[in-house]
Amino acid sequence: MFAIPGKPPITITPTAIRQITRLMEKDGRAGLRIGVKKGGCAGMEYTMEYVDQADPNDEVVEQEGARVMIAPMAQMFLFGTEIDYETGLLESGFKFNNPNVSEACGCGESIKFDSAGTTEG
Repeated sequence: MFAIPGKPPITITPTAIRQITRLMEKDGRAGLRIGVKKGGCAGMEYTMEYVDQADPNDEVVEQEGARVMIAPMAQMFLFGTEIDYETGLLESGFKFNNPNVSEACGCGESIKFDSAGTTEG
């Protein structure tokens, strides 16, 4: 990962911190693993899953009790991303504010990176 000393690879908003820690405590999970995989109309999709332990190759970011693991193959795509949690009338969910995205589909579920190859995470 292209780490900058003293700066975390991703940031988590206070709203997302509350949601991640709430779910970690409720289900007794170690944290949330995020990644990217091929799919969707723009070519790539984010993946998210609650996990019981970090993979040895995961980049682990802890912020105020919230723990996010970044899958190895996704690290270069997620550097600089802010993870937020939005609550709306019709739907609620995590939102990725990712400076590396070059294109996104209209539904917001699929993304494209300039350097996207065959990488899956």
